[in-house]
Amino acid sequence: QVQLVESGGGLVQAGGSLRLSCAASGPTYSIYTMGWFRQAPGKERAFVAAQSRSGSTLRYTDSVKGRFTISRDNAKNTVYLQMNSLNPEDTAVYYCAADRNPVVVTTPSHYEYWGQGTQVTVSS
Repeated sequence: QVQLVESGGGLVQAGGSLRLSCAASGPTYSIYTMGWFRQAPGKERAFVAAQSRSGSTLRYTDSVKGRFTISRDNAKNTVYLQMNSLNPEDTAVYYCAADRNPVVVTTPSHYEYWGQGTQVTVSS
């Protein structure tokens, strides 16, 4: 079974930056898509960004375009989320997700593997 572990969350002031990391272990050869979701209190888990294995397909939710960048290091089985110009609306638990299907999707139900989440808090 694929396992995902996130790190890099924390507390940052508005306008600051954080970089999240997600390391995959297990049968990582089977993974096609890796991505990030976030969930704020009282809200549904929402798509943030995702990338195909080769990098040929990338997706971002509109609210993070131009501020967040997803990247993958397949040799290290790791996906990153560089978050710049953070604002309080970005506050949430951020989850790493992975899927074997050779399409990049934006709905949580399509992803097979999930990390435990890492808290990102942006203060004003």
